[in-house]
Amino acid sequence: QWLVAESGGGLVQSGGSLRLSCAASGFMLDYYTIAWFRQAPGKEREGVSCIFSTDGSTYYADSVKGRFTVSTDNAKNTVYLQMNSLKPEDTAVYFCARSNLAMLGFTPTLDPREYKYWGQGTQVTVSS
Repeated sequence: QWLVAESGGGLVQSGGSLRLSCAASGFMLDYYTIAWFRQAPGKEREGVSCIFSTDGSTYYADSVKGRFTVSTDNAKNTVYLQMNSLKPEDTAVYFCARSNLAMLGFTPTLDPREYKYWGQGTQVTVSS
């Protein structure tokens, strides 16, 4: 069974940092794109960042560029999202997801329709 599971959320003050983890099981990260999404109450799901673990290629939404960093530890089969300079508007449930298909190259996309396996999410709350 192919699964991803998020952890690391919590409550942090504005300007603080958190690191989220996305642990994959049942498959190796190679040749898949792992993406982070978030959803705030009453808002649509928003793509945050994605990474192609085979070569480390990354892509970021403009809203987090320069503040968030996505990385992968292939030995641990885990993807991380380091979030710095957090703002109250970053408050949301954060999800990681695996791309539908294994690919030979990186296609940077934050279209949720391109991702099939989703975790349950982890809550991030940034207080002002």
